[in-house]
Amino acid sequence: MKQFDVLIVGGGASGLAAAIEAARQDKRLRVGVIERLDRVGKKILATGNGRCNLSNLHASAQDYNAPEFVEKVFQKKSPTDNMDFFRSLGLLTVADSEGRVYPYSGTATSVLDVLRFEAQRLGVEIVCSQRAESVTKNKNYFTVNGVYSSTVLMLSCGGKSSPSQGSDGSGYELLRQLGLTVTELKPSLVQIKTQQDFVKSLKGLRSNARITLDRGGTDIAESRGEILFTDYGISGIAAMEISRDAEKDCVLKIDFLPDYSEKEVLDMLYLNAKRNRDSSAEYLLTGVLHSRIAQALLKGTLSDFNIQCSRLKHDQMQNIAKELKCKKIKVTGKNGFDQSQVTAGGAELSQFTGMLEAKNCPGLFVTGELLDVDGRCGGFNLAFAWSSGRLAGESAAQKILKRAKL
Repeated sequence: MKQFDVLIVGGGASGLAAAIEAARQDKRLRVGVIERLDRVGKKILATGNGRCNLSNLHASAQDYNAPEFVEKVFQKKSPTDNMDFFRSLGLLTVADSEGRVYPYSGTATSVLDVLRFEAQRLGVEIVCSQRAESVTKNKNYFTVNGVYSSTVLMLSCGGKSSPSQGSDGSGYELLRQLGLTVTELKPSLVQIKTQQDFVKSLKGLRSNARITLDRGGTDIAESRGEILFTDYGISGIAAMEISRDAEKDCVLKIDFLPDYSEKEVLDMLYLNAKRNRDSSAEYLLTGVLHSRIAQALLKGTLSDFNIQCSRLKHDQMQNIAKELKCKKIKVTGKNGFDQSQVTAGGAELSQFTGMLEAKNCPGLFVTGELLDVDGRCGGFNLAFAWSSGRLAGESAAQKILKRAKL
């Protein structure tokens, strides 16, 4: 049986960060990583369209579904600390105007390479093409697949999103085998499906808007930014950020002019109608929105699309203003885990100490997306992966060193 002091299941972002942090505590520690794919870090290579949006300068606990829990992690290993961590690996980074951090090289390969090389330099043993299917624990150690044993076990397997890159959801079963509770799992940061009568004709068009998710007359989520119309619904950063809560009983409300009040929009419409009084209503929104979006909105509002602007009545103008400020589209669902960037749900957070150790299973640490933590789009989820991995890696190593009095 292969023996380790710290064994990490999952060679993704949080797992590699944990391995490096654990090995840095003491060179005598035997640190191992087992990964089900043929190489570690495949999901890292896919992030940021291959550029690896590895963090965000503005990341705070409020950008996540569980801010109190995340705050405790960030107090010990903050996103700012993570930038120091990457500098210690030799990685140069650059941030864009939205605070999104990328490797200076412009390629995700640089991020994965510095992590792999540091793990190798520190003597971390990485075993690929090894799927963890079973885990047991006795008083003194954990056993994985009946082949690997360790004093401390860390589960860093990721969620269910992007299974082709290693996150197939198998980590949740390992959690259950050790007696931990897993909350409901849902795809998040994913495209939203809607009724198609409005969106289908706009396929491929983008618009900056504020979108709100309404359930039973109550607004439950809101985001502002770019939306992308598809033949099945809405994509884009703003749509993906509210997708966590998107269900069939919801209504999507789009504000195409979020910088203007409804009264200001109505005044603008009257000015445009006066300027184009002899033209048909299809020209009413010229210069305001993309012509195809404008036509789709007007066709859904006016019974006579070809009516002259000068003949538009006050109630018609009001209805157009209301549509511009609050176009309602019924949600019919969302795409699945294979299309999502992150998994909502996971290991129930009350089961863990502030050091990410399971309270009822001493020696077990859990990191990253396997926890019930998910954040906004723009580097926030990787920021938590690095922080949680580094914290758990350091905590796990210190636990062993304290016990052994090395």
